[in-house]
Amino acid sequence: METTIAENNKRIAKNTLLLYVRMLFTMGVTLFTSRIILQVLGVEDFGVYNVVGGIVTMFAFINGGMIAATQRYLTFELGRGNQERLARVFSTSIQIHALIALIIVILGETVGLWFLYNKMVIPDDRMVAAMWVYQCSIVACVVNIMSIPYNADIIAHEKMSAFAYISIVEVSLKLLIVYLLMLLPFDKLIVYVLLILSVQILIRVIYGGYCKKHFSETTYHHYLDKPLLKEMASFAGWSFWGSLAGVLYTQGLNMMLNVFFGPVVNAARGIAVQVQGAVQQFVGNFQMALNPQIMKNYATGDLDNMHTLMFRSARFSFFLLFFLTLPVLLETDFILTIWLKTVPGNATIFTQIMICISLIYTTANPCVIANQATGKVKVYQAVVGGILLTILPVSYVVLKLGAPAYSVFIVHFCVEMVAQLARMIMLRKLIRLSVIRYFKNIYIPVVLTVVVAVILPVIVHERLEQGWIRFFVVGVTCVFSVTTSVFVIGLKGNERRFIFDKVLHILKLGK
Repeated sequence: METTIAENNKRIAKNTLLLYVRMLFTMGVTLFTSRIILQVLGVEDFGVYNVVGGIVTMFAFINGGMIAATQRYLTFELGRGNQERLARVFSTSIQIHALIALIIVILGETVGLWFLYNKMVIPDDRMVAAMWVYQCSIVACVVNIMSIPYNADIIAHEKMSAFAYISIVEVSLKLLIVYLLMLLPFDKLIVYVLLILSVQILIRVIYGGYCKKHFSETTYHHYLDKPLLKEMASFAGWSFWGSLAGVLYTQGLNMMLNVFFGPVVNAARGIAVQVQGAVQQFVGNFQMALNPQIMKNYATGDLDNMHTLMFRSARFSFFLLFFLTLPVLLETDFILTIWLKTVPGNATIFTQIMICISLIYTTANPCVIANQATGKVKVYQAVVGGILLTILPVSYVVLKLGAPAYSVFIVHFCVEMVAQLARMIMLRKLIRLSVIRYFKNIYIPVVLTVVVAVILPVIVHERLEQGWIRFFVVGVTCVFSVTTSVFVIGLKGNERRFIFDKVLHILKLGK
């Protein structure tokens, strides 16, 4: 038993490292290529590419619930070791995704086309190029939808090395596209979308080939398993409700801010969303490596180890994000000024509150994964989705009463905490995990760590004037303070011993 746990921990650590390498390489190339593409295409064509492709992205939201369903059922059956059932789940997920792809094509070629021709503001001389963008986006959407079962199977098998290596190939090809874009004499926008589509199709073929070579269940068999089809569709339907709630309150808040305060506030929110997305990627990679193990432990009935993994996922995710964001929270205004030169009003406070929301959500992710593992999502999604939807009406009332723009994010923060309490209460019976134990293993060490860690950085921040010197000193102080607090307060005894032994081992290798 101890050997199995040790092997799982080693696999999680290896997968996390691979996913971080993948992310850093991808982010670096993306930051470089996005600037060049903007220069080559020009502002107008770049805007056409983003806004026209966004129509198809909106339709792709229909597939949101099915992504969770596919990941859950493949991981669950793999954990149980039922190869026949695993093969049936894969083939059934292919059938469902094919149906979803067909629906999106029909919507795209009817409602979407009507919207493109009648509501979008596109220069007449760029309409042909816009149509190329639109049709290529539909094909790319279908390709991505049909890739989901294969990608989910790779995650279920915890073969994160495949993601890392294939992602490096993908971003390298996109780097080549930038070079070709500068050489080819044809319409730059049309050439760009065709090349991007070609890369997506090629990557889809590579993922499919990898799965067929390594996983026997990914050979499609055409049979109709009605009970399984109904079960997966039901799971996807209720997961869709949860995803819909997220989209509604996210986009709803954006439109509400526009109505009350105008587009300048939307720009501030856009900046905050970019910062939030960047920091969340770091935690997302760690959680992606750990989530399959949580599901597999439930599938085998090992609830004790499942609980332990949930606690570690929540605490370590929080500490990782806190380590990265404490300097950002203290130096938000300086960072945004260096990055943007001219910072939209409210961008600083928006960014700070949204980072705090992200910190809270790190402790919620294990609950979300645990609920997906049980397969009993109906009540859970209805209750949590319903709670999160209250963000809109409450925010509207608050703004009507004259509150400032950032108040909607404070509302979001408070409602997210209520939703997390609801998650914990509903999981009591599903996985026999008490709310008190969750608080004791996660929130008490997290709160104590935060309280101790912020003291020294805040003192340094308040005593120095804004500038590069304060930014550097605050950063160093945060690293020291958070690392010490996490090691002494946030980690359990066995976790501290594990880290200490690893450091000693590395030091011995260095001599």
